[in-house]
Amino acid sequence: MLVLTLALAAIGLVLLILSLTTGSVVWAWGCIVVCGLGAVVLLVSALSMRAPEEELPPRDQHAKH
Repeated sequence: MLVLTLALAAIGLVLLILSLTTGSVVWAWGCIVVCGLGAVVLLVSALSMRAPEEELPPRDQHAKH
């Protein structure tokens, strides 16, 4: 998922540069859509990597070494 997010960020950067050089609003909107999609993918990835509450140790117990 992280690789997909990085790829979407790279595509967004290319679209941003393309929109600035050509002055086209269509490329700018494409950049916004791709970057928004990348943000959603990153959020889903971050939420899916969180451990469920039942797997976390209780807060009042300390780890024994």
